Amino acid sequence: MGHTDTSTAPLFTPFTSDRLSLTNRTVMAPMTRRFSPEGVPGEDVAAYYRRRAENNVGLIVTEGTGINHPSSVSGSSIPVFYGEKALNGWANVVKQVHEAGGKIVPQLWHVGMTRNIGDLPNKEALPVGPSGLNLSGEKVTEPMTEKEIEQMVEAYAQGAAAAKRIGFDGIELHGAHGYLIDQFFWEKTNQRTDRYGGDIVSRTRFAVEVIEACRREVGPGFPIILRFSQWKMSDYGAKLADSPDELERFLKPLTEAGVDIFHCSTRRFWEPEFEGSNLNLAGWTKKLTGKPAISVGSVGLDEEFTSGRGAETTSLDGLMKRLNNEEFDLVAIGRSLLKDPEWVEKIRNGKAEELLPYSRDSLKTLY
Repeated sequence: MGHTDTSTAPLFTPFTSDRLSLTNRTVMAPMTRRFSPEGVPGEDVAAYYRRRAENNVGLIVTEGTGINHPSSVSGSSIPVFYGEKALNGWANVVKQVHEAGGKIVPQLWHVGMTRNIGDLPNKEALPVGPSGLNLSGEKVTEPMTEKEIEQMVEAYAQGAAAAKRIGFDGIELHGAHGYLIDQFFWEKTNQRTDRYGGDIVSRTRFAVEVIEACRREVGPGFPIILRFSQWKMSDYGAKLADSPDELERFLKPLTEAGVDIFHCSTRRFWEPEFEGSNLNLAGWTKKLTGKPAISVGSVGLDEEFTSGRGAETTSLDGLMKRLNNEEFDLVAIGRSLLKDPEWVEKIRNGKAEELLPYSRDSLKTLY
């Protein structure tokens, strides 16, 4: 154990909420890695997560892992969260992380209409979404029926139950970036005229039913994190909410449904979300809901992830100021931690000059 760098001290205070306690404020952001043949995370994946726990990451959020639905993922090397083999693999991940003193939640994922027809692992499975529209607004398949929505809600709930059963410390629902839950949130992809479509409150109904179903499965003491974003993979300027009032209308039903922590995905954490305030999306979310919020977006890097280039490390002063002001509670680190499993410890011990810079090649290896 080295000496804590006082400039980053806010990152290393304990976090306690009703359902989750962490030794510090750092979170490993979920990052798709494609190292799970036939959807099964093996020893290399378990060791990858364990290395972060050994180096004092407060909470690990796994890469997105597909719920029990034929079109939940696009690719045979993306992990899934159903079936004996995959769940045994995840149980080993949990065991390794817990042995190293860490905490971990799976990110339950369905890619929705971002899936291309013919994608592995189930070539015959058609992509599904609220209105059968892809992120460009083009019709690809038929809208989901109410029966299909009901079955999808159950698939998320099954995933939540499995997470608790095999020892995870909570779950995260992926409701961001234009994937299935977000396709219900977003007006461009949700053109439904029934109770699942309409205004911003009605468009939360699918997510509300997912959250409530997960809560029924896991009981009152198990943390549910919801990740959401304004931006989409196809549209960095997209907005679910154009004002704090609209954001509050969006967040209220999700909070009431049982979200414990909001994971607010932005591309650059330092950018204000709305005019007239320096608060970012996480800052506004905490202010409007009273719930803990995770901030994320190019933490510790000098290039935002969409540039496609490498990224050098950069100062954390602005982040520490916001954390110290309690604008948000937790900080998710993505690419920096993907490349350097010791990132948290190096920052804690004032050894920023030893950090390994991220590059696109970093994606090819489980460091």
